[in-house]
Amino acid sequence: MEQVILLTETGEANGVLAKSEVHHSETPLHLAFSSYLFDGAGRLLLTTRARSKKTWPGVLTNTCCGHPAPGEDIVDTVGRRVRQELGVEATEITLVLPRFRYRAVMPDGVVENEMCPVFRARATGDPAPDPSEVDSFEWVNWTEFAEDVLSGRRDVSPWCAEQVAELVRLGPDPLAWPAADESLLPPAAQRNGVHPMA
Repeated sequence: MEQVILLTETGEANGVLAKSEVHHSETPLHLAFSSYLFDGAGRLLLTTRARSKKTWPGVLTNTCCGHPAPGEDIVDTVGRRVRQELGVEATEITLVLPRFRYRAVMPDGVVENEMCPVFRARATGDPAPDPSEVDSFEWVNWTEFAEDVLSGRRDVSPWCAEQVAELVRLGPDPLAWPAADESLLPPAAQRNGVHPMA
């Protein structure tokens, strides 16, 4: 059973809950991650969420999102989820937005409510998506994609839209974005943080 780490308002771990029970109209604050994977040419791997997913089904979004398991290093989580969802290896996993947080509400009232650090990584291999997680994928030019998102020409998930607005401030070349200070992560996501045990 997949579990999600619940958080206090200051980012400390505050228990765990089954993922199947987390998302509803009063979703508690919890720990997640988002990742943006690029190939050697700087193209971004975009995905469309599976239509069976509870939150934002069938919506275009960044490469991969997920939730660290209790006791799991968040960088390890990125690699694990990328392998599971897309069948590729994530290398050079780099923290770029340690403090990203958002809350979004679907038309049916289901809420996402996450502290969601953002990572950049390199993609190694050809994607072979898990259809229960990913409906489709495409490789896109980062600059064109970012411009389309910021101008509203391209609809993406609410977290992706907010993240792109912050990522463009890091510079025009995603492969040159600076690594962020891990001490700025929520305490529950830091390597020396105290994680609740399953």
